[in-house]
Amino acid sequence: MKKPPKKQRLSVYLDPDVMKALAAYAARRDQSRSLIAEAAIASFLSPDTAERQEAATIKRLDQLDRRITRIERDLGISVETLAVFVRFWLTTNPPLPEPAQAAARAKGAERYEAFVTALGRRLAKGPKLRQEISEDILPQDGVN
Repeated sequence: MKKPPKKQRLSVYLDPDVMKALAAYAARRDQSRSLIAEAAIASFLSPDTAERQEAATIKRLDQLDRRITRIERDLGISVETLAVFVRFWLTTNPPLPEPAQAAARAKGAERYEAFVTALGRRLAKGPKLRQEISEDILPQDGVN
């Protein structure tokens, strides 16, 4: 049976805080500080460490890319929804005569409060507009 090679001694100088952390970690694991330091150095020098870090970074970037794609889609839906509504509203609502404008403003403020309340309820519990819109619908020719 072959004898394992004899370990070599290394003296290092550690910052007091690092030394305290090393001692505390070794005590929690019921291992020697030397063994913990050796494992940490081996892990640091391991050639696959960089590859693991790169893989983790790539995975995180992919997640961020998917989130940004969803945000872009949701923003596009919001802008188009607002544009369709404004076009419809401007087309269907004639200007009010001067005497009726004060009453319309008061009624508008009341209706706006009801709208904000309904929007708050829908955002809190109801389905979101983006969930109701299919991503599979292709644009039709001549429709903007």
